[in-house]
Amino acid sequence: MLQIGKTIVSDDILDRDFVCNLSACKGECCVAGAAGAPVTDDERAILEREYENVKPYLRPEGIASIEQQGTWIDRDGEYETPLVQGEECAYVIFDEKNTALCGIEAAYRAGKTDFYKPVSCHLYPIRVTEYSSFTALNYHRWPICNPACSLGKELQVPIYKFLKESLTRHFGEGWYAKLEAIAESRKD
Repeated sequence: MLQIGKTIVSDDILDRDFVCNLSACKGECCVAGAAGAPVTDDERAILEREYENVKPYLRPEGIASIEQQGTWIDRDGEYETPLVQGEECAYVIFDEKNTALCGIEAAYRAGKTDFYKPVSCHLYPIRVTEYSSFTALNYHRWPICNPACSLGKELQVPIYKFLKESLTRHFGEGWYAKLEAIAESRKD
């Protein structure tokens, strides 16, 4: 473990390789599991505000789920995106190859919203846990991501480099520069 300010970072984030391989996994992380994507307090308000901008990019099933359950749900004090009939995230769309993609991101790329997507999705496979005195960043291992681990190893891209954009988005450029410096110093 290493510490940057009030952030504790798992060694796995520096040591393990990872590059999403959508052609192999088909975006299964947006479909599998029993819960939606975690959303922050700020993101709950953003999802409510931006829903009408995102809605044209969603599937009818997702729209129905959101309009029935809300743009986010509270599951025992944890906030997350709603699911379609207990399966995929309500914001999921599928391309012509049946790969799961994010409808929020599609709206963002089309210039219809300034919200990229929930940071928990953008940071995956890192999971962020907030505690009263620090924030923990841990690598979430999931067998459906084995193709991403293999591709990362082949390309020699550690998790922190693959997630540079999302880590910078969430923690800032200065924080990321410190993480990168620590990672580089460990190579010696």
